[in-house]
Amino acid sequence: MPLLADACGRKLNTYLPDYVVFDLETTGTSCYSDAVVEISAVKVKGGSVVDEFTTLVNPERHIPGFVVGIHGISDDMVKDSPCFREALSDFLDFAGDEVFVGHNIQSFDLKFLYRDAQNYWGKTIGNDYIDTLSFARRVLKGLDHYRLSDLADYYDIPVIGAHRALNDCRMNQQVFEHLAKELAGQPQFCTGTVSPAPADTIDGVLPGILPGTLRCPRCGSSLIKRNGRFGEFWGCLNFPDCKFTRDAKK
Repeated sequence: MPLLADACGRKLNTYLPDYVVFDLETTGTSCYSDAVVEISAVKVKGGSVVDEFTTLVNPERHIPGFVVGIHGISDDMVKDSPCFREALSDFLDFAGDEVFVGHNIQSFDLKFLYRDAQNYWGKTIGNDYIDTLSFARRVLKGLDHYRLSDLADYYDIPVIGAHRALNDCRMNQQVFEHLAKELAGQPQFCTGTVSPAPADTIDGVLPGILPGTLRCPRCGSSLIKRNGRFGEFWGCLNFPDCKFTRDAKK
């Protein structure tokens, strides 16, 4: 039985060098009535892919023709594949306690995982996660669209094989690393240093963020120094999802 939890993981809006990118293909868009037909993942250590996981899934129902037209996965392809209970267990064993990364996973993929983990084992999945859709909107201001394929085009990453889960994972991993480099070059990562406070700090994991960086007590992300109407203050790196602030003089 995989490692499960009583509460869902937290959404992070930062970069970590170790993570697991995952993606699903499904019979439709409803997390209430549709089922998974493919789940894939790539494991990343220090910013580089070290392992991959992929399996087709028998959804134990018909895959509509218009959906087959999108991802190319037909009833015949999945008839001898494992059910999702087995596939999800194998995926969670592969991922361990690593942070999940994926595009639009907060609104789509995670809802399938949470639903089925609850149905199978009466528990949810506690891995923290980073949604590259909201991450990209934070890092790249002013793009017309933020679909994964749009971001891949922006960074000249090939999109051949899009809408198959493993190919999308590989593409998403490259996009995430490019976004991290953009984030590292933004001015806010070079403003000031942090006075260590052992009970309130974490080891630095972001480019430009030093060990001893202050931790947001609300969401667990890093605090960075900003300038406001009333002078300097510490603001959460997860803004606007988290609006925690602290007076810089404290």
